[in-house]
Amino acid sequence: MRFSDVVLFLNTLWFCGAFIQFSIAQRNTLKILVPREERGNPIAPTLAASVAFLGGINLPIGLLSLYLLARPTFFHADDAQLALFLFFAACHFSQFAYNLPVLARGGRVGVAYWPVLKGPMLRIFVIDAVLSVANLVVVFLLVAGPDKR
Repeated sequence: MRFSDVVLFLNTLWFCGAFIQFSIAQRNTLKILVPREERGNPIAPTLAASVAFLGGINLPIGLLSLYLLARPTFFHADDAQLALFLFFAACHFSQFAYNLPVLARGGRVGVAYWPVLKGPMLRIFVIDAVLSVANLVVVFLLVAGPDKR
């Protein structure tokens, strides 16, 4: 199994897992994002419902990764692989990067924001960073040429 296949498999697991977390397990996500004492707030159900959009965004990315594991003909071209692995790296990086301002504010402040450096949010933060780098490694290997892969 090639390194790029391992990265595609991890992309598939991660993005499809995000679909489950945000679209199917919305109430669980609410528990991560909103402190217990604020879950009775009338805005909490709206927040829980709105995170379904995050899952909706992640599902097609995960399904694309899964499809590419079958190595369709168009994916054999280095240019196609380069573009798609750059896309996956950007997807992971954007999810990592949008946690940085929350982290800079100190994570959860009172009832605002979420704890970036503990619990499930730490796992999300770290895995998105690692998978962003892993996808970029595949890009660099593609650019380096077949003798370097």
